[in-house]
Amino acid sequence: MMRALLTLAIFLTSLIASPMAVAAPSVASVQRDVDRLRTLAAEKYEAANEANIRIKQLERESVTLIAKEAILKEKLNASSEILARIAIANFQGHGFGKTIDLMFSADPTQYLSDASVLDIITRGYSQELQEFKRNKQKVEASRYVVSDKTALLKREKLRLNKEVASAKSALAKAEKLLKSLKKEDREKLAQQEAERENKILSDSKRFAANYAGDNSRGSIALKYALKQIGDIYVWAAAGPTRWDCSGLTMRAYQTAGVSLPHSSRIQVKYGKSISYNSLKPGDLLFFGKPISHVSMYMGGGKMVQAPRPGKRVEVVNLTKRFGSKPFVGARRL
Repeated sequence: MMRALLTLAIFLTSLIASPMAVAAPSVASVQRDVDRLRTLAAEKYEAANEANIRIKQLERESVTLIAKEAILKEKLNASSEILARIAIANFQGHGFGKTIDLMFSADPTQYLSDASVLDIITRGYSQELQEFKRNKQKVEASRYVVSDKTALLKREKLRLNKEVASAKSALAKAEKLLKSLKKEDREKLAQQEAERENKILSDSKRFAANYAGDNSRGSIALKYALKQIGDIYVWAAAGPTRWDCSGLTMRAYQTAGVSLPHSSRIQVKYGKSISYNSLKPGDLLFFGKPISHVSMYMGGGKMVQAPRPGKRVEVVNLTKRFGSKPFVGARRL
């Protein structure tokens, strides 16, 4: 009896002293997580594309506003100078006092804030005074607008940095997962991924070779996209050998004479809406809520796309879900 109790005590002690070993993740589960993280990175990169476009737009608007403000300031200075000279002329005809100071002042405009000066000017020179007031109001309003644009620009740059950081974080997590595998498992996974991608590439080239098309705008854009089969995905890339999803569709439609922004979230605002059952080759397909992916319909239930980091431009089946992203609409340009 004592021996049995002693054996049980030793067993329980060993359980307490040594934590249970955690099972290493399987190759299949790591592959799923890596694919998910790379897809997440692509989503964040598309959000960054939109932020980039907004930043460039705000920068252009700010430059224009600053230039306009400079012109308004010149007009204000001209109005101010005219009023100052009018004030001098008026005081020369109304005795001395402040007149002497005004006449010999290096900056006669300082007297324009004096109520008595403005009263004299207003009686005979109301048009000039009103012009001065209008220019002053415009300059002040312009300063507020420029200040607002500057604040917006700052927020967009912060948003851009956040989205890029999130994308890089997802890719870093994917890389960490891969490194957590044993060497032989990493090699096995790499081989499986290469075999999978090579099959997709082979099938994609075959689909592309069989596409004849016509001279329509959508077909011209599609033919260009199909010529990029096998090129690798790189964020913010728009050719000639590297692409992200909206960079590919942007450049493809550029060859057909259509100008698009480098953002899936903004491209969805172009062209006209097309139902899922009325698709034609060249129609743009949008996925995700919010939109984070765009591809191009090829016909025959296929679409061409630059999907995410770790992938190449490919032709795949069109479904109403692209991974976890739902189909949200199509546009014809």
